[in-house]
Amino acid sequence: MSNTNVPALEVKHITKKFPGVIANDDVNLALNKGEILALLGENGAGKSTLMNIIYGLYKPTEGEIYVNGQKAEMHNPKDAIALGIGMVHQHFQLVPVMTVAENIMLGAESVKKNGLLDIKKVAQEITELSHRYHLDVNPYAKVEDLPVGVQQRVEIIKALYREAEILILDEPTAVLTPQEIEGLFEIMKRLQAQGKSIIFISHKLKEVLYISDRIVVLRNGKVVGETTPAEATQEKLAAMMVGREVILTVEKKPAQPGEVVLEVKDLKARSDLGESALRGVSFKVREGEILGVAGVQGNGQTELVEVITSLRKADGGQVLINGQDMTNASPRAITQKGQSSHVPEDRHAYGMVSTYPVADNLVLNTYNLPPFAKGVTINRPAIIQHAEELIEKFDVRTPSPLTRAGSLSGGNQQKMVVAREFSRPIKLLIAAQPTRGIDVGSIEFIHNQIVAKRDEGVAVLLVSSELDEIMSLSDRIAVMYKGEIIDIVPRAEATRENIGLLMAGVKRGEKI
Repeated sequence: MSNTNVPALEVKHITKKFPGVIANDDVNLALNKGEILALLGENGAGKSTLMNIIYGLYKPTEGEIYVNGQKAEMHNPKDAIALGIGMVHQHFQLVPVMTVAENIMLGAESVKKNGLLDIKKVAQEITELSHRYHLDVNPYAKVEDLPVGVQQRVEIIKALYREAEILILDEPTAVLTPQEIEGLFEIMKRLQAQGKSIIFISHKLKEVLYISDRIVVLRNGKVVGETTPAEATQEKLAAMMVGREVILTVEKKPAQPGEVVLEVKDLKARSDLGESALRGVSFKVREGEILGVAGVQGNGQTELVEVITSLRKADGGQVLINGQDMTNASPRAITQKGQSSHVPEDRHAYGMVSTYPVADNLVLNTYNLPPFAKGVTINRPAIIQHAEELIEKFDVRTPSPLTRAGSLSGGNQQKMVVAREFSRPIKLLIAAQPTRGIDVGSIEFIHNQIVAKRDEGVAVLLVSSELDEIMSLSDRIAVMYKGEIIDIVPRAEATRENIGLLMAGVKRGEKI
């Protein structure tokens, strides 16, 4: 690490106010040259707001930013890039139909004398950057044809191409296999060795302790602590983030599997683009067990859940729930006749109506049933009472049952969806990415609720790209790769390494 005393980046007394909310409250933060600084915090703690201020997407209400000791005025990302700041967003900012070279030069085009784009020159520069930082990519490959881990490399090269000395990595491991995560960390260490300074934002405490030199924790918009991996533990970091002790390990008894509740037979379906997404998927889930479905996002998990819940048509095969053929039935039939509940991976598209009050969201799939309705008449007092009970039981932090659901934090929106789906008699629970993008306190709560449902005798299908979640909750683990389940592994036989290899398409016993 560099010995110079001038930080690469410093924010002083940054405050950002939105109507009714103070997102950042007098934040002071320094990033040293050649340092990997981890930034931790719950949902709504102010991490993203602070990074958006540094990158010029937001203007602070108060405070100043210094780059290499010089006061900086950031009016937009172009100003930040000119000062050597690059940001790799959690959701990649790439155009799928364009090549790697075209994406990297977008907004900073290299042009020949005749006015045409100089793709060859850019490709050569990309190749040089690739070799220097071991970021192997083909400049002429189309982005849509690249695995997620390689697309992330493209984002990093894009920042380096613009001569970034300071890199902000926002949740960079969210959609990577364990092997790709290891590769990313090697890249980060190489960038650090070349003198780059990195801000690493993550919810994954184990990763933060492994890769960072220093850790800063935000809570309620304020810096509440600073530590180092040598001084910290996962438990200490979680307590700093949430303000109380958090139990990180999932306590559960051995499963007691009973009758088959969900049976999927030779299921086939197409993606939104008309391509084959499910290629003959078959498995069973029994009452009193959790079958975890692992896999890198984009290998058919989304389509699988959508077909089972009738949000997508099956092209072939069967979905049997409690012995009844429910293939291509209506979503209401799946919910009510199939006695199933669904926590969708995209809560905004399928799990809630953001403009409705919390109370109405809590009866979205039962509003037509007693006691919430009598014929065509809605019973508002019963809906409000139901909401008050669930808000308390599931710790949904909302000013009122009548508060608009879209105004809640991400973690509280998720707890609202979980409260609705877990609060009625069910035999099948389908939980897709149930803790994506939420903080450790909410994760602890939702994990405990899932295990409680299993222990009540509910059959649980858990789909998650978080391998730690799959490993800690599942009784059996099915791994999806390119629309197929390539293996189902008993939890006792599962390791991070063998599941990670299956996620990359390497079957057990095969040589790499």
